[in-house]
Amino acid sequence: MKVVLFCGGMGTRLGELTDNVPKPLVRIGSRPILWYVMKYYAHHGHKEFILCLGYRAERIKEYFLNYNEYLSNDFIMKDGEKELVGEANDIREWDISFVDTGLSSNVGQRLKAVESYLAGDDMFLANYADGLSSLNLSEVVDRFAKSDKVACLMCSKPRQTFHVVSLGGNGLVESLQGVSQSGLLINAGFFVFRRELFRYLRDGEDLVEGPFRRLMANQQLMGVRCDDFWCMDTFKEHQQLSDIVASGNAPWEVWKPRVQGVPEEEALQKRADAGRYR
Repeated sequence: MKVVLFCGGMGTRLGELTDNVPKPLVRIGSRPILWYVMKYYAHHGHKEFILCLGYRAERIKEYFLNYNEYLSNDFIMKDGEKELVGEANDIREWDISFVDTGLSSNVGQRLKAVESYLAGDDMFLANYADGLSSLNLSEVVDRFAKSDKVACLMCSKPRQTFHVVSLGGNGLVESLQGVSQSGLLINAGFFVFRRELFRYLRDGEDLVEGPFRRLMANQQLMGVRCDDFWCMDTFKEHQQLSDIVASGNAPWEVWKPRVQGVPEEEALQKRADAGRYR
């Protein structure tokens, strides 16, 4: 299936990290977020990408036009000839369409702008291109394909450390708990769609507010809960992910064997709960 990646936003929640690059090009270790997202989909067999570009579009184009796999991989040089060690040719099998979808367009407008690129496809995948996860995508796609629904989104617990408060009628606090323990779920930005989605999307609309509410009204929107790793929305989370990738045990790198021991996502949550990054 083709994968639509929304790469045009400004990523203001990442502060100075996105002053000169779009959010998908913010680096975690030696790789930009966008590469990890695409590698995740390629690992599950989906290697046709449609990049919906906007803010700093030229930087994303330049990254792939000048892509040098030797800078991010181990290699051996003998007599001036380079030879990659282990996994070679990172992106050789990827087909990438670069589409300018407007500087200030919302996600719905960006999706509408690439509708013609999906002609003939009954199903396709989409992603905000700024979140990393260890979700078993193949299982989600298989479950969705067996349904008669039009859309599916991944739901995840928030990673932030704010607290959810419940007030009684007298103004007294009745409960106070960390958001990760509250049962609250958010839209994590991983989607599976049937082409019928475009019938629910009107000109100028964002993807979620209008179309998703119509899908809900027609019982056509599935939600898949992800209790696996999911992260990347703020400057603080960027710091956390940088720590994780430096450990060599990044849970979103599902194409690599995991290092034995305490799951890194559990360690991350413990650090966040302890307030290390507040």
